[in-house]
Amino acid sequence: MTEWGTSKAPRSAEDEDFARFVADIRKATSIDLSQYKETQMRRRLTTLRLKHGFLDFASYFKALMSDNRLHNEFLDRMTINVSEFWRNPNRWQVLKDKFLPAILKNNPRLSIWSAACSTGEEPYTIAMILDSLRALDASSVLATDIDDGVLAKAKAGVYLERSLRDVPPEFVRNYFREADGAYHVSDRLKKAVRFQKQNLLLDRFGDNYDLIVCRNVMIYFTEEAKQDLYRRFAQALKPGGLLFVGSTEQIFSPGQYGLETSETFFYRRSV
Repeated sequence: MTEWGTSKAPRSAEDEDFARFVADIRKATSIDLSQYKETQMRRRLTTLRLKHGFLDFASYFKALMSDNRLHNEFLDRMTINVSEFWRNPNRWQVLKDKFLPAILKNNPRLSIWSAACSTGEEPYTIAMILDSLRALDASSVLATDIDDGVLAKAKAGVYLERSLRDVPPEFVRNYFREADGAYHVSDRLKKAVRFQKQNLLLDRFGDNYDLIVCRNVMIYFTEEAKQDLYRRFAQALKPGGLLFVGSTEQIFSPGQYGLETSETFFYRRSV
C-alpha cells in the first residue's frame, strides 16, 4: 500500500503532523487510518480537532490518550454511523423472498454475520426477516463493529421513528414497542443477535458463514483495503455462501476474489 505523503513533492508541516498522528494512532490502538480514504478522513478529523481547540494533531493525540470522552468521540467520528432499518428496502425484499428461502431449503440452521453493524439496525433487520421465515431460533446472527459506543446503542435497541421509515408496517407491529417517544426492539430480536467488538482491517474473521452482510462501509476504504476485505469475506463464506453489499458498492470482477454475481449487490462464493 502506498504510504501517505510519499510523493516527490515535499510534505508541509501540516502533512507531517497528520502523518505522525496516523502512525501514533496505529501504535496506540491498532487502528490503521491509512487504509481509509485520506481526504475524507483527514477533513473529518481536522473538523473534530478544531472543534476542541487543538492547534495540531500532535496535541490532539495526547489529549485522546488521556481523555476517554475525546477518545470515544474520535472513534465515533472515524466510523460512519449512519444506518436505518431495511435501508434500500427492495434489496432486503430480495434477500427475504429469494435468497434466504433458497438457502434454508438446504440448511435450516444459518450462520450470519453483520459486519460493521453500527447501531444495530442491520442485524435486527436480518433477525426480523429470519423470524418471519421461521428460521430465527435455529440461526446464529453475529454483529460486529469497532466502536464501543455504537455497540452499546445497538444492544440497548432504542431508536427514533426516522430509523423505521422503511420498515414494513407488520414488522413494526411485531418487533417494536413505542414508548417515551422512541421505538424499542423486541426482546426476542435482542436475544437473537450477538454483538461483538471487531476491527475489520486487523482482526481475524470467522468462517463457514451462510450470509455476510457488509453495507455502506467499503466506500470509505482505499482500493487496496477493499480488495483485501473482499478476499477475506469470500474466504469466510461457506462454498455457495452469500455476500450482501451496499447500493454504492458494486464489486467489479468478483471472480478475482472467488466470488460470482448472483444479483445486483449480492455475490456468491464460488463452489
